[in-house]
Amino acid sequence: MDTDVTHRGIAMLRAVAAGRGRLTRSCEPDLFVDGLPCCDQFTAHALAHAGLLRAIGSGPAGSPVPAELTPEGEALLAAA
Repeated sequence: MDTDVTHRGIAMLRAVAAGRGRLTRSCEPDLFVDGLPCCDQFTAHALAHAGLLRAIGSGPAGSPVPAELTPEGEALLAAA
């Protein structure tokens, strides 16, 4: 897992930890914060592929569902 996360990535993780994030159910999950698409989907994809956040719940492919931090994401955020 790559733990070299930018300040923007940390802010995105904080938003997810606060319950404000949703991810699309996709192999390249897009992040929405407060219902708006995140401005940096490249970082959102990197965070998901690094195993720091994940989509929870069910829904059709491509639909946004709640996001949560993984234990690795929680640990990285706690250390930030």
